[in-house]
Amino acid sequence: MFPFETIITIDRNLKLPVYRQIAVNIIQAVRNGVLKPGTPLLSTREMASLLNVHRKTVIAAYDELNAQDWITIIPRKQVHISEKIPLLNPQKWEKEKQIPPYQNSLNIPFVEVGPITTPQPTDSFHWFIDDGRPDIRLSPISSLLKTYRLLAARKSVSKKTAQDNTQGTIRLRIELANYLSETRGINISEENLLITHGAQMSIYLGACLLAAQKTSVIVGKPNYPMANKVFNQLNAPLVEVAMDSDGLDVDRIERLCQKTKISVVYVIPHHHYPTTVTLSVERRIKLLELSKRYNFVIIEDDYDYDYHYSSSPYLPLASAQHYGNIIYIGSFSKVLDPAVRIGFMVAPTNFIAQATELRRLIDIGGDMYMQDALAVLIQEREISRHLKKAKKVYHQRRDRLAHLLQQALGSHVSFSIPSGGMAMWIRFHSTIDIQELAETLAKNKLKIGCIDKTENAFRFGFASMEEQELEETVDQIKQAIEQLIQTN
Repeated sequence: MFPFETIITIDRNLKLPVYRQIAVNIIQAVRNGVLKPGTPLLSTREMASLLNVHRKTVIAAYDELNAQDWITIIPRKQVHISEKIPLLNPQKWEKEKQIPPYQNSLNIPFVEVGPITTPQPTDSFHWFIDDGRPDIRLSPISSLLKTYRLLAARKSVSKKTAQDNTQGTIRLRIELANYLSETRGINISEENLLITHGAQMSIYLGACLLAAQKTSVIVGKPNYPMANKVFNQLNAPLVEVAMDSDGLDVDRIERLCQKTKISVVYVIPHHHYPTTVTLSVERRIKLLELSKRYNFVIIEDDYDYDYHYSSSPYLPLASAQHYGNIIYIGSFSKVLDPAVRIGFMVAPTNFIAQATELRRLIDIGGDMYMQDALAVLIQEREISRHLKKAKKVYHQRRDRLAHLLQQALGSHVSFSIPSGGMAMWIRFHSTIDIQELAETLAKNKLKIGCIDKTENAFRFGFASMEEQELEETVDQIKQAIEQLIQTN
């Protein structure tokens, strides 16, 4: 009798069910030529006794093997390895330490994207300073999910699920077109909209269609690193233009356009990432003029337009006369919850058509129920009511953070209070090294999500923290600075 206990090993610490482990071991033995076609297996009772498992476990393993044609079961007579399997060269069946196939590296050349780091909280930290995210405790997520369930339960929905949803549901696109016209002065139809899985997907799709021309792309310095990563991955030459208190240096852009062909200018006019600076009116006007004169496209990333505290926000560049040269990008992840991945792209219909086809190559469509649920919240003005409440709370938190920073860290930091958004840009004096500070804070269970070593600064997201949490966090930073001063 074949010594099956030597080829079947069971590890009860694995997540893989025991019956699957038995089946996989037998398949491996057949592939290695250890078990030849026609080799009889033990009965389910005998195999269960040999392996010290329940008989039903062996029955399940045999059923799995039979379904895949690895074995033949003759009721009440015999179970044996299928005769259909070609005879393989026998290999030693002694137990050997083998590396599971997917623990090896792929040795065939492939494109490497490189490391991408995004700020994420972890259980190992008690405090986490994000880069500017909403407080999901205030979010109307329960209303969204309730509407989602109601829509999913309707019988009439079954036919709609078979429809092409790559561009986004017509219901959401119609409601969103009306919403953007009402709140941002962007007059479009539903055909000018592509619904995406967040602003990052919109940036990638737009960049793929525009940066493929291999002409230069202008970005701010510093800039949103994930946008830079996209352009770099597409081998688009990046030209960094300095930022100041009025935003992107548009005069510098003009000089660059006079010397070289620029295809794209990526800009975050409302609250630049990471510095939170707002692009001035004068520079907005000139940027639009340059776009027309030198025929480049503006990718306008307006990720948190909805949050302004001191006055009405400037209307987006996309609301002005721009002759179709602006790709406008926005997201509801900053309104609802970062986990709700719904973003959008606004562009001329011919560009939207191609972006939709490109998106179809990687993602045929989004969550139809979630998109229509969001459309309901927009239509019933629940989004507007939520924003009104959230802006009041975030305004208070911004002011509280500014007071705490000035009171506790005033001699070590410099910052400007942003007119909107969900984060503040905190620069440290040269006596404090941001990397050392971040490492010291990490030892004290506080993680900073977004630091900039070059600027010796970090982005302090205040919207997601209640006032007590802000106080505790600033106090931790103060203690860490005092600790660094004593040791240096």
